[in-house]
Amino acid sequence: MSQSKLTDRFGRTVNYVRLSVTDRCDFRCVYCMAEEMTFLPRQQVLTLEEIARVAKTFVSLGTEKIRLTGGEPLVRKDILELVKEIGTYGLRDFAMTTNGSQLPTMADPLRKAGLKRLNISLDSLDPDKFASITRTGKLSRVLDGIDAAKDAGFEGIKLNTVVMKGGNDHEVPDLVEFARKKGVDITFIEEMPLGEISEHDRGQALCTSDEVRDIISQRHELVATTEDSGGPARYYRMPDSSIKVGFISPHSHNFCSTCNRVRVTVEGRLLLCLGNEHSVDLRRVLRGHPVTDDKLRQAIIDSMDLKPEKHHFSSEGDVQILRFMNMTGG
Repeated sequence: MSQSKLTDRFGRTVNYVRLSVTDRCDFRCVYCMAEEMTFLPRQQVLTLEEIARVAKTFVSLGTEKIRLTGGEPLVRKDILELVKEIGTYGLRDFAMTTNGSQLPTMADPLRKAGLKRLNISLDSLDPDKFASITRTGKLSRVLDGIDAAKDAGFEGIKLNTVVMKGGNDHEVPDLVEFARKKGVDITFIEEMPLGEISEHDRGQALCTSDEVRDIISQRHELVATTEDSGGPARYYRMPDSSIKVGFISPHSHNFCSTCNRVRVTVEGRLLLCLGNEHSVDLRRVLRGHPVTDDKLRQAIIDSMDLKPEKHHFSSEGDVQILRFMNMTGG
């Protein structure tokens, strides 16, 4: 694949793109969106063809990893067609983040369409707690989805858990045991201050990666590893298990110095940083130049000058970014 031409002002090479395919979701997770959400009108949402154009143009500029996100990507109509298309682009890594609810029927077709890896959100193993966090989700359906993904033979399956103090932090040991039993990796994530929420005080609910690591260390030895998934997680292994345990720490261990990724929202905003509002309107370029991708390519190259050195998340519970995570792409 071509040498990446996407280098920002701080010498960081951008070779990882997260593409949101929808702002809609069949869950209403408390840290991600409000219970009553207003979703985007259809004409404001990129078509699957437009998303594929963006993906192909990024690949021509050296992108090696694409992750499809949402909302919940599997509620987007004809998502398999997009997966099949991007699956032909020769990526080193092609992944999707999902809540797992559609995997009982979709896991096998996704694998056959060329998707290589899955990140499945799992914040609780308690059916009532799970229903309370997701508002609309059924734990049994997600657990069936994890099994379906394993049966489908994905190269990598990882569970993602957002840890909230006083919410699900007591479940960390059980979640680790579940991952060990299933033979899948697990990553624990500090909650990010995106969108106004009322269910809990983010300042009080922040459970740092160090705290989570301490909880796990009481039961299992964690050995730091230099393994890299191409994203922001730092990984550990346990001497008696094959799985990796990851930590994503936007508050406590800023990972900006090695940031290699950008996001494209479903309405075509190229976000240069999750924790800043710097963005470029790719939808306007796509629709203004429907035949060739030269202008799109140049807009992406020029956008690198907008990528900030770092984000400035606060752990005081205040919201710096008003968009919800479902608008951003997980």
